[in-house]
Amino acid sequence: MRVLRHYDEFPADLRGGAVALGNFDGVHLGHRAVIAAATEARRAVGPAAPLGVMTFEPHPRRLFQPEAPPFALSSLRTKARRIEDLGADFLYVQHFDRDFASHAPEWFVEVVLAQGLGVRHVVIGEDYHFGKGRTGDADLLRAMAGGLGFDVTTVPPELSPEGRTYSSTWAREAIQAGRVDEAATVLGHNWEVEGRVEHGDARGRTIGFPTANLRLGDYVAPAVGVYAVRAGIDRGLETLWYAGVANYGRRPTFDDTTPLLEVHLFDFDGDLYGHHLRVQMVAHLRPERKFDGLESLKAQIAADADQARRLLNAKG
Repeated sequence: MRVLRHYDEFPADLRGGAVALGNFDGVHLGHRAVIAAATEARRAVGPAAPLGVMTFEPHPRRLFQPEAPPFALSSLRTKARRIEDLGADFLYVQHFDRDFASHAPEWFVEVVLAQGLGVRHVVIGEDYHFGKGRTGDADLLRAMAGGLGFDVTTVPPELSPEGRTYSSTWAREAIQAGRVDEAATVLGHNWEVEGRVEHGDARGRTIGFPTANLRLGDYVAPAVGVYAVRAGIDRGLETLWYAGVANYGRRPTFDDTTPLLEVHLFDFDGDLYGHHLRVQMVAHLRPERKFDGLESLKAQIAADADQARRLLNAKG
């Protein structure tokens, strides 16, 4: 999959296809339905037509609500990986800033979609809005599409068996409450964070449980506590996966104040400092709590590790 960033320098061989529009934060089941509809639309356009996905970075909410707490479900890297797995030929990443946000929706349709990407079919969720003040919608897109030579498909919300709409908001709420198994149901995959491993205070190594430390940055903050995880170490084009246990929080036993994700990988012996680490949160085991000394802390970590191993082995 090719990742592109400039609509006015768009490759000729990727023009004339079907494009799914949206932010796709988390690439949840609702997003997948939109991309699946774009896949079908691409087939209707022609066997050689490309399939594309268009997203916006940074998230528009970050521009308009700069003081909002971190809320991202996925990094661009993770988003791109998920979208590639769904069969897209390209991901167009539109830089979202004040200048771009100031354009009328008609400009976006004509200049970016029709002239820039050369779209033949556009697929959106039926509640999708775009352009200055979010004044563009499906009706405007359809009204302009015929004159610009493309078709439009709108996709209704994807519903859970209980009738609830799969959404990024639902996934965030579940993660913040520690219900990462519920978030996985919304996303269609385990919630994943990633980043470079930082140097820490090496306390874990001194008590027999060395950890790889990540700061979550723009990611939505999960409930503090201990999680069963799967951690992937990028080795070139390959990712090596390990079962593990992780703590997210402020480590009250040591009176630390900065939230940190500390990941202990089972059956791994090596140096991860500076490496890129992917961490999939599989299950919340218990809340974070303060211990009265190192021995009680070590005993609890050992129990947490045993519980995590059993749970991850059961899930396969």
